[in-house]
Amino acid sequence: MSAHGHVDLGHTVAGWTGTTLALLGFAGAGAAVCAAWTPGIWIGLGVVALAGAVTWLLHLAGWGKPSGPRPEAEWDWRVRDVSARTGHADCLGCRMSAPRRAAAAAPRPHPQAALPGAAGAPEQA
Repeated sequence: MSAHGHVDLGHTVAGWTGTTLALLGFAGAGAAVCAAWTPGIWIGLGVVALAGAVTWLLHLAGWGKPSGPRPEAEWDWRVRDVSARTGHADCLGCRMSAPRRAAAAAPRPHPQAALPGAAGAPEQA
């Protein structure tokens, strides 16, 4: 049993890649501060910004995870998120990527429910 219990911690390729790039960027910027090298500070901060962009693009490509817990079979960090193609309904990153992805991810009513006389449809008087 792990130290965190039996939970989905969200380890993904996007998460590990972004964290590693951000750590390298902050370490580089910190070393540049100690060396009083101004261009190095900006390079390090640029790597941190790049980490955010790379993480976002990997999430959109399906190497991240949707919001909330995943089924236990998908906890491994190498499992792709197949629902990322259409976008996640409550995901800011998916909504920022394109209006069509956000519209595709939005929940839609079942087409049969809109027909008069269908089960669950409102009755007309």
